[in-house]
Amino acid sequence: MDEYFAYDPRLKINLPRLNKNWDMYSVSIQNRILTEWEKIRGGIPDRIAELEDEINLKQHALNHEENFKLSCQLNEEISELASIINDLWIWFRLTQNISSTKIHS
Repeated sequence: MDEYFAYDPRLKINLPRLNKNWDMYSVSIQNRILTEWEKIRGGIPDRIAELEDEINLKQHALNHEENFKLSCQLNEEISELASIINDLWIWFRLTQNISSTKIHS
C-alpha cells in the first residue's frame, strides 16, 4: 500500500497519494485503498485526543507563565497543534469521497 499512501510527518499519519484518476485503478486496488484508508481514518480521533492533551498541558503552562517571550512561544505551539487538529478533522471527514477526487499528498 506504500505506493498509494505517504506518511505526513506533521500530522503523523499516512495520507492517500493517488497519482491517477480513481477509475483508472482496478476494483481490487480501489477496495484495498479504501480498506487501508478506513484503518488509518479510524485512528484519527485517537491522534486528535493526543494533541488535545498536549494543548491542555501547554494551556496550563501558559496560564502560569509570567515571561512574555515564553508565553508567546507557548501560544504559537498551541496554535500549531490546533491547526494540526483542524487538518486531521478535514482528513477524517474524507471518507469514501476519496474515490471522487484525485488526491496528492
